[in-house]
Amino acid sequence: MTQVIETIDVDVPVRTAYNQWTQFESFPHFLDFVESITQQDDTHTHWKVKIGGAEREFDAEITEQHPDERVAWKSISGDEKHAGVVTFHRLSDTTSRVTVQLDWEAEGFLEKVGAVFGVDDHVIRKDLKQFKTFVENPANQAGGWRGDVSV
Repeated sequence: MTQVIETIDVDVPVRTAYNQWTQFESFPHFLDFVESITQQDDTHTHWKVKIGGAEREFDAEITEQHPDERVAWKSISGDEKHAGVVTFHRLSDTTSRVTVQLDWEAEGFLEKVGAVFGVDDHVIRKDLKQFKTFVENPANQAGGWRGDVSV
C-alpha cells in the first residue's frame, strides 16, 4: 500500500476551502490525473482518471464528511483501490490549512516505480498548489454541500 500526506495553506477562509473541495465535478481543474467526476448522490461519485498513461474508472463512497472539518472516501468498485481523507484547519479568519492523505495500491510497473521514487508525492504537491490557485480565485469559488455523513 502506498501513502502520501501533503499539506498546503490557502488564503481563503476554511469554509471556502471546504466548500470548493465538496464540488467534486470541479476536480479536473486542479487535479491533473482526473478526467471527470460524476456525483451520483450525496455519498457516491464515479471517477475517470488517467494514471501513468492508463485510463481507469472507479466508484467511490464518501464515508465521512463534516462541514469545514473533513471529507473521507474509499473506492468501492472499479480499477483503483484507494482511500483518502482531506482535513481543513482554520489558521485565521482568511487563511486555512488543507491536508490530504491518500492510500492506494499501485497497479502496473509505472505506478510501482513512481511510488518507489516519490513521484506520487510530487504529483499530489503539484495538484495542491493548483487547488490553491483555483480556490483563491473568487471567480472559481462555488457553494459547497454542507451535509454531514458518517458511515
